[in-house]
Amino acid sequence: MATYDYSITFACYNQAAYTRQCVDSLVRHGVDLARVVAVDNGSADGTREYLESIPLGGRIFNKINLGCGVAWNQGALALQTPWTIVMNNDVLASPGWIEGLIGTAENRGMHIISPSMIEGDADYDPDVYLADASARMKCVLRANVPHAVCVAIHESVWMDIGYFASIPKLWGYEDTMFFHAARKANILSGITGASWLHHFGSITQTAMKRERGLTEKQGLSGRYNYRLLNESWLQRKLQKLRRGRQLKDWRRNELAQYGMTLHGVRKDGQFIWL
Repeated sequence: MATYDYSITFACYNQAAYTRQCVDSLVRHGVDLARVVAVDNGSADGTREYLESIPLGGRIFNKINLGCGVAWNQGALALQTPWTIVMNNDVLASPGWIEGLIGTAENRGMHIISPSMIEGDADYDPDVYLADASARMKCVLRANVPHAVCVAIHESVWMDIGYFASIPKLWGYEDTMFFHAARKANILSGITGASWLHHFGSITQTAMKRERGLTEKQGLSGRYNYRLLNESWLQRKLQKLRRGRQLKDWRRNELAQYGMTLHGVRKDGQFIWL
């Protein structure tokens, strides 16, 4: 099996139980915790005590919640490796996910790549199911649509377009800006079917919305953050239409060939394929 030089970083804000599950799954699937940097954004629920109890490669404790962009940058800079995997703390890893993720990127000349995922309830056996999905769909790729639930970034990307926007009030828009800059720089990216994760579903953002009195449908980020992309209304509209058509094509083709897609939701004991 090929070995890769990588580090992993995740940001956390409370939700200690999910962080523990995430770390346990990393260990279970062969990740040396010396490769992992955790960045805590001012938790007050025992998260810090837990992080201090495990042999991580790095721990960064911010006094207040500085947002994703700042935390991701802190983690990426703390352990500088050819590949940096930036991920949520509300995910479960699966067998062979590192090899499938970075291996696909290197084989295809990609510098930004995300795994496929199941979101929602974990009322199935993720280890068995996701290992089978990785084997079945290892050749499937969705180009130019990485996601920030988990993304492996090659060190050359930092040099080409820089790091994530370090503006706390963006509250989750940092990934949109980063991927937008990567597309403009013609950096190859995508989602691979050779690597899978289970994602419980934006647990931290949901909790932060409750703290601020927002509804589930309301966004944390500013209403006019899209202006930071410097695109006209027409450009954004056309891109949204193109992405919508492409997603429908991917879904139709993947379902026809594999009976599943690279993005599923688990709800009420059923898989819903997107």
